[in-house]
Amino acid sequence: MTAGPPQQVGIGVLGYNGVARAHLLAVQRVATIFWPPAVHPLLIAVAGRSADRVEQAAQRYGAQAAYPDWQRLIDDRRVQVLINAGPNDVHAEASLAAATRGLHVLCEKPLARTSGEAAQMRDAAVAARIVHMTGYNYRFVPAVLLARRLIRDGRLGRIYHFRGRYCDDSMIDPQVLYTWRHTRARAGSGVIGDLAAHALDLARFLVGEITAVSATARIFVDRRPRREGGVGTVDVEDAIEAVLEFSSGAIGTLEASTFCPGRKNFLTFEINGADGSLVFNLERLNELDLFLREDGANGFRTVLVTEAHHPYGGTWWPPGHTLGWEHTFVHQLQRFLGAVAGQSPIAPDGATFEDGYRCAVICDALDRAAREARRVTVDGPVTPERTA
Repeated sequence: MTAGPPQQVGIGVLGYNGVARAHLLAVQRVATIFWPPAVHPLLIAVAGRSADRVEQAAQRYGAQAAYPDWQRLIDDRRVQVLINAGPNDVHAEASLAAATRGLHVLCEKPLARTSGEAAQMRDAAVAARIVHMTGYNYRFVPAVLLARRLIRDGRLGRIYHFRGRYCDDSMIDPQVLYTWRHTRARAGSGVIGDLAAHALDLARFLVGEITAVSATARIFVDRRPRREGGVGTVDVEDAIEAVLEFSSGAIGTLEASTFCPGRKNFLTFEINGADGSLVFNLERLNELDLFLREDGANGFRTVLVTEAHHPYGGTWWPPGHTLGWEHTFVHQLQRFLGAVAGQSPIAPDGATFEDGYRCAVICDALDRAAREARRVTVDGPVTPERTA
């Protein structure tokens, strides 16, 4: 006798373009890869600002409804889960509304524009007893999970250094149009929340808590053309260089910039310990460069993280058959749905709203350190001088 079909859970996705497309793809794929699923996701609705485009997205991904107002999505009684992939300025409002209705929430990073907003979201989610996850999908790269395993198993020994970089060339052309990403009021920050937040989350995930930061930031192009005509004033940083201090005694550096010609999605980190080092590069996301002193080798070796004993090994394809960026969202959603079903927690592999909040605190500290040209300790919410 076979078991009955898995319970269905209604999904509503806020957003239809950019990273929202990866979430929509994950909803389509997760039950076919992780079979049988803990719960079966059913795409109920897509919401966004443009009625025509959200309708097209609903048709493209097979959603039952298209809403030009996210509140209607949350009010739809068929929806039990909100995937919030909208712009930063709707992360808090929509997620708080969802928590009030008792919806489980997977919210994209940065969790909020400020640590204060993030704290409200975390507290509301805990009070509502809902499953909550922050969308730090790079935790679910098999090579990153292997790096975490090696560090936790003590293979690198005491950790001394973390060096993180996240760079692209998306803003190098001064004619790139002005969007919500260029204003504090909507984005909260520039590359700090957009790029550096990913590297900071990985630093916490792999090395531990960050206790102090120092930073320098720059705006290289302070005006950009608007699509409707005229120009918009850019008031968020284009680049940041930072020094990190960890509770373990390790030290680190962090660089994030959208002004690096030739770099497209260059997220990389290097971790040095007493007994070895490892290096990861998102543009070669199936590989982990590893040096262990115990091997007696004189240099790094490249591990292709596709074997059956590796994280997610054999879940998709045979050894040597590599994965892509989009697969991390499938892994992330599988973890989230397992928590919705009560089968597994979000943490430690996934990022909870607590993780999103802690990263937001560090982002605010970076912003303050850069503005005030001083070292800032990370010991609680930082209230930045920015437009709410």
